Amino acid sequence: MRVARLASEIDFAGWRSAARSLRAEGVEPRAVVWTVERELFDQETADAARQTPGFTVPAAFVELAEQVILNRAPDRLTLLYRILWRLEHEPRLIDNPADPDMARARDMAKAVSRAAHKMKAFVRFRRLEDAKTESYAAWFQPAHRVTEAVAPFFARRFTNMDWTILTPDACVAWDRERLTVSEGVDPAHAPSEDAQEDLWRTYYASIFNPARLNPKQMRQEMPKRYWRNLPEAALIPHLIETAQERASAMVASTPRQPSERVLKAALRHARDASYEGAIPKRLSEVAAGVNLCRRCELWRDATQGVPGEGAEHAPLMFVGEQPGDQEDLSGRPFVGPAGRVFDKALAEAGVPRDRTFVTNAVKHFKHELRGKRRLHKTPDRGEVMSCRWWLDAERRLVRPRVVVMLGATAALGVIGEPTPIAANRGKPLRLSDREQGLVTYHPSFLLRLPDEAKKAQAYAAFVADLRQAGRLAGIAA
Repeated sequence: MRVARLASEIDFAGWRSAARSLRAEGVEPRAVVWTVERELFDQETADAARQTPGFTVPAAFVELAEQVILNRAPDRLTLLYRILWRLEHEPRLIDNPADPDMARARDMAKAVSRAAHKMKAFVRFRRLEDAKTESYAAWFQPAHRVTEAVAPFFARRFTNMDWTILTPDACVAWDRERLTVSEGVDPAHAPSEDAQEDLWRTYYASIFNPARLNPKQMRQEMPKRYWRNLPEAALIPHLIETAQERASAMVASTPRQPSERVLKAALRHARDASYEGAIPKRLSEVAAGVNLCRRCELWRDATQGVPGEGAEHAPLMFVGEQPGDQEDLSGRPFVGPAGRVFDKALAEAGVPRDRTFVTNAVKHFKHELRGKRRLHKTPDRGEVMSCRWWLDAERRLVRPRVVVMLGATAALGVIGEPTPIAANRGKPLRLSDREQGLVTYHPSFLLRLPDEAKKAQAYAAFVADLRQAGRLAGIAA
């Protein structure tokens, strides 16, 4: 019989070294007794373990063992060594869900994971009134030995305060710079109630919803063994007892008008949600949805929605700003003066339009009336973001390799944030794993330039950008 001694109940490094030595020597699991004897664990034992010839095991087993050793089950060390022993002749054992040893180990690991989750949820800090600096302490009794494993979570969550968590297994403390671990203590060291607990109880009572009460589910999520650590637990019996009465009162009471903040949030949700809950599966569905869309107010003054058009699976997509006057009347994109400039530049760049898809960031014409004329107005950010859902649907269905953004509004619609044209024009941008982006001028910008020399220079740059986009998409020489 061999005795394997560990430095602590959760001494994974010690178990790993001892198990490695025992398996290398051919010691069967039934011939090993595992024990924790700190005073007998010396450097000589550790050195001997490090000299043992190495062997490999699946990484998944190491991860599992690190969890299982935190379980309080007395047979956990023997179980882990038995699995390690079997892995030599059963290398796929770790993947066998029906094996009793593996099932038992996984159950132990799940129990440890649940204990860690409960500790994160149910630790309640109390302020130490007699401390020289503002400090907090909490008493907790975890179902398994997870204190040291969970301590970094609390260090990240409560970085800017001094705190200590006391448990029977170990105590962990944070001084805003480092974590320290000391021996466990008994419940007599638990901190006494502080003034903040009345506030916590008030908060819990106010969020308790009697209409959704399910005592069985509540006790499953908040087991009674943790109630002694929770200041709100004293309220639970009374809240359960009066739940039916409170729920009836809620039903009988007059509905209250939602606050302005809640109403605005609901409107934002309605604006940003999918169109009537349906995800378009064809471009024809996008076109129908665009014409009926009410996600922003632009539909009120427009003749109709103007969806994109072009090749169904075009490798190159062009995104403009919004329909103009002629596009609004015809229901087709890029058929006005800017569209004619765009067609001319495409031809000079050697890009066949029938292999492209042309659309706009905003699908309804935004304008103001000047007499009988409808003058273009630039869509604001909210309108672009509202319509972005349709643009994203078109991109998802067309699946272009390259998306060319014609102007700042188009870039906002595609990228989701302001993108200066001058600083980014002609530079390929990575939009996703399959898409590259390119920003350039909008054709209407070229029409507005008063200086003929600058207009010619900008037009030449525009043609060069279209040629570059065609090459990136593989449809131009």
